[in-house]
Amino acid sequence: MQDNIKLEAILEWLTEKKAENVRVYEVQGKTDYTDVIIVCEGSADQHTKAIASHLIDMAKEHHLRVLSKAGMESGQWILIDIGDIVVHIFLPQMRDYYKIDELFEKVKNRDLEEENK
Repeated sequence: MQDNIKLEAILEWLTEKKAENVRVYEVQGKTDYTDVIIVCEGSADQHTKAIASHLIDMAKEHHLRVLSKAGMESGQWILIDIGDIVVHIFLPQMRDYYKIDELFEKVKNRDLEEENK
């Protein structure tokens, strides 16, 4: 699946399960582990688990490799690694607590060449 089509598909699958406050961070060349980070939230732990399960099922159905997943048990912060796209699914209070959007904004805007001088 082409990268842009893959991203659009993942965003559609998140929308199908009513993921809220979806943000996309393009971090290609800014991190060593992924090109795109998606952050979203669910309204309750059962909602975040449902979003994650749907995303995993759809990824497998479309032959995308899910490299790892974490946090499925508690549903407070679920991470799904699909290689060049990493998805974080939060409860709103956890997202606020970790200020994850501020962190990924910094990553998105960082200049690796400047840091390596």
